[in-house]
Amino acid sequence: MMFVDGEWWAAKSGATFVATSPATGEAIGTVAQGDRDDAREAIDAARRATAQWAGLSAFERAALLHRVADVIEGRRDSLARTLTLDQGKPLHAEAYDEVDELIVYWRTAAEDAKRSGGLLPPSSSRGTRAMLIRRPRGVVGIITPWNWPYTMPAELIAPALAAGNTVVWTPAPSTSIAAIALAKCVAAAGLPPGVFNLVTGPGPVVGDEIARNPGTDAVAFIGSTVTGRHVAAAAAGKATLLEMGGNGPLVVLEDADLDRAVEGALTACFLCAGQSCTAGERLLVHHSRAEEFAWRLAAAVRDRIRLGDPFDAATTMGPLNNAGVADKMSAHVADAVDRGALVLTGGEPAKGFPTDLYWPATVLAGVPADALVATEETFGPVAPIVGISGLDEAIALTNASRYGLLAAIYTADLRQGLHFADAVRTGWVNINESTNYWESHLPFGGRSGSDSGIGRVGGAHAMDTFTELQTVIIGPA
Repeated sequence: MMFVDGEWWAAKSGATFVATSPATGEAIGTVAQGDRDDAREAIDAARRATAQWAGLSAFERAALLHRVADVIEGRRDSLARTLTLDQGKPLHAEAYDEVDELIVYWRTAAEDAKRSGGLLPPSSSRGTRAMLIRRPRGVVGIITPWNWPYTMPAELIAPALAAGNTVVWTPAPSTSIAAIALAKCVAAAGLPPGVFNLVTGPGPVVGDEIARNPGTDAVAFIGSTVTGRHVAAAAAGKATLLEMGGNGPLVVLEDADLDRAVEGALTACFLCAGQSCTAGERLLVHHSRAEEFAWRLAAAVRDRIRLGDPFDAATTMGPLNNAGVADKMSAHVADAVDRGALVLTGGEPAKGFPTDLYWPATVLAGVPADALVATEETFGPVAPIVGISGLDEAIALTNASRYGLLAAIYTADLRQGLHFADAVRTGWVNINESTNYWESHLPFGGRSGSDSGIGRVGGAHAMDTFTELQTVIIGPA
């Protein structure tokens, strides 16, 4: 069912699709397959609700957002289990963590609503007062991916609502069951009808309608670069926030602490089975340390990464979410091997599991810098190690990529780390931290000119897209 205008609806056409679990291959639910008519109905409902929602005080909206967080807290167990079944994340190692972070997003947005103020700049005229007041855009269309089906929607939906906008959301079809579970939490919080709307269905239909329909005033998207470009074109002329692909390097210089770098690589490459835009998609390691680093990382993988049933407490990595990702993983690993890379562990899909989506953690040594696994976004559990001569080559390879989302560097010399941060064109740089280290309240997004998007998510920073400044002049008394 879809949630539109405060009610649960079937698709107008009556169409449905069956959701299957990547973990078991079994059907886990039937989902309404919305189309353009459903999206238009939701946009109309959101438009009707704009004045009432924007008319509430920031503190009234904050109280309702806190109520959403309260509902999520009360459903923590069921939400985590739904996430594992629908997305494939291991329950104990990752799913509970995502639900806990989801709560943080809603509570952060609630508090940011209270602190979102305008400005009182000086006027050039004596006795005149100028006020700059933040106003909501109106209706925000939101399109989100499948890899973090709770937190990525929340980092857009919650601040959009906090700022006084109404929302029409369409999630990735492959995690629609998790999306519905989250929508039920929002519905239970009792927001006014039309303020929050969920339409499930194919992205090229529902997502495209949400992006291009004149009834949406702003569009926010998280997902692949290819899809993001289509969204940007459809939403031309509107305020847009696009958080797209990454190929973030994790650099290990000659003076790096290898214990710390190996630990960082485990998180960078294998969190969420590598299905993260901030994954360590390539490991650029100084030639003098590359062999030792590679074997130590492979040993750590064999010792600590446990691929298996995502409901098993011992499992640290579950299946990939869908066949497209699994196929790309296979193609990229094969290309690297054909170019001379050495497989230290993993290297082919795992056998004996309920689906073909189980890929073991894979470490590749001696990867050429131009291999697909080192230049494209693999989005799978792979650590491709590329040898480099030093800092200058690390900077050159980072900036040669068309992506510009995030990079990380391990070095004992802070000056080298800061020089790297100054020189690379990425929106975020971690020094002696994994590529997958980030904090939800800090601004995150791609650098201009890259294929990693525009605008910033992260706490109140998303409100820069979801609000606009109104200038008010008060003349002399």
